[in-house]
Amino acid sequence: MEKISTLMTMIAMAVLSFSFVSCDEDAEIGYTLEGTWKGNMYVSSTYSGRTYDATYSEIDFTSGIWVDYYSNAPYDYIANHITWTVNNGTIYVHFVEENTDIRIFDYSLSDYYFSGSIYSGNQTVDFRLTHTSSPNWSGYYYYGYDDWYNSWDSGYYARGYNDAMSRSVKPQVEAPKRVFRTK
Repeated sequence: MEKISTLMTMIAMAVLSFSFVSCDEDAEIGYTLEGTWKGNMYVSSTYSGRTYDATYSEIDFTSGIWVDYYSNAPYDYIANHITWTVNNGTIYVHFVEENTDIRIFDYSLSDYYFSGSIYSGNQTVDFRLTHTSSPNWSGYYYYGYDDWYNSWDSGYYARGYNDAMSRSVKPQVEAPKRVFRTK
């Protein structure tokens, strides 16, 4: 009976030590992700029955902001707050305003590059980002209407959309919807 108890204790300690190693690895991944990454995430947005491809994306894991930049859309960029976590090596990203989630695994991460696969629903999209210095995110105005088509409470930000519209009357329109496209 004492041998079984000793064996069970050894197994429990091994499982606990594995859990601590896994947490340490997740913390190291999170530490490496901190900062700003820039590149093509193969993001598109659908708006008013049309699809627009983002030129590039910038993700600041420190501030929790994901910005997709467009050159051919009625808006210059769409910015979303994100929350993220690393669990057992998988990176989970939640888009706050859109209330959607993606998973990132099968990735390679270094101090300079971040590449891998995004899993969004049934879609899988490969990406490659470069680590850049963190920009001044205070340049993005998130509260009120000013140059924004909509406000924080409405759940999306599309700068430049209202430039052609009257600032006194703003029609109700759908928010752009993020989709990940295949290459």
